[in-house]
Amino acid sequence: MTWERIPTTSRAAVVTEFGKPLEIREVPIPDLQRGALLVKIEAAGICGTDVHVVDGAAAASQPIELPIIPGHEMVGRVVQFGEDADRDSAGQQLALGDRIVFTHAACGRCFYCTVSKQPGLCKERTMYAFTTCAREPYLTGGFSEYCYVFPTSGRIRVPDEVETEWATAASCALRSVVTSFQRLGTIESYQNVVIQGAGPLGLFATAMANVAGANQIIVIGGPDSRLALAREWGATSTISVAEHTRAEARENLVRDLTGGEGADIVMEFSGARTAFSEGLDLIRDGGRYVVTGQMGPQEVTITPVTITRRHLTILGSWSGEAAQYWRALEFLKNYRERFDFGAMITGRYHLDQVNEAMERMQRFEEIKPLILPTLSTDAP
Repeated sequence: MTWERIPTTSRAAVVTEFGKPLEIREVPIPDLQRGALLVKIEAAGICGTDVHVVDGAAAASQPIELPIIPGHEMVGRVVQFGEDADRDSAGQQLALGDRIVFTHAACGRCFYCTVSKQPGLCKERTMYAFTTCAREPYLTGGFSEYCYVFPTSGRIRVPDEVETEWATAASCALRSVVTSFQRLGTIESYQNVVIQGAGPLGLFATAMANVAGANQIIVIGGPDSRLALAREWGATSTISVAEHTRAEARENLVRDLTGGEGADIVMEFSGARTAFSEGLDLIRDGGRYVVTGQMGPQEVTITPVTITRRHLTILGSWSGEAAQYWRALEFLKNYRERFDFGAMITGRYHLDQVNEAMERMQRFEEIKPLILPTLSTDAP
């Protein structure tokens, strides 16, 4: 069952060598396994992780076999069903032409998949943007005209009220923030929250903390355009790392804003090398710290008694599964009138412009650029 005539190949942006420009190649379109789908990509967001996949830094944390197709936050329109693939992970009927977001693929058989119900920790997980496109199923990344939805990938239908461009974020940034807030637990109305990082994750965290009713929301990051959007989405104060370059100066500002105590909750979404150590100094005694952005191999030195004597709760948060994708889409649907989610989308590029888009993302000239495979090359 197909929605349109399916070609034999798909144009895709491919990493053939780390640190080199991506190449546009014709990649085979595979036959579908039972439970799999083929989607036509409508939009794929560029994530900071994609930048580090392309430059090779991400290979320090897990093996990457080249060539690969980057892109792991994408919305696709169903154009072909494999057998028994006509419902999404929430039980909703899927039809040809429906828009979906979809997860990395866990094995479904190991301890983490079956006993602890944490498939994101599956050791056999197959990940978009990290899986070679040299072998079947080939279409394993979002910077492509078509993409293969693995048989064990969770998939969620995008609500009609949610714009495709917003929905790309539900595949990575927002679902990661949803996971982090689930790990964190309740935010009380008297509690002050510090958010480290003003990229897409930090901005969504600002919106979610706003909805949760936090007393103060203090966002630390940059550049100024991102901090301005943070204020629009509910930050009561912002601290520019370009203006306040020393960690001690930023700590003093946070303490001034919180009566000298520090924040009840700190959430790290920056990925900065020194952010974890700095975050410990921003928390009040008895506070909670959620660490989501630390993805690199950097090391920091801490004094463990800092955690013990101050009775701190430190929580790691990693990725998200179909439930978090669904919750992310519901957040976009339910709060679309309260937050201008489109303001985060700062650039739109067709496949042939992928290297320009990656360079601009690396220079922090974009908040969230999109690759739109069907965008005309004549578009501005």
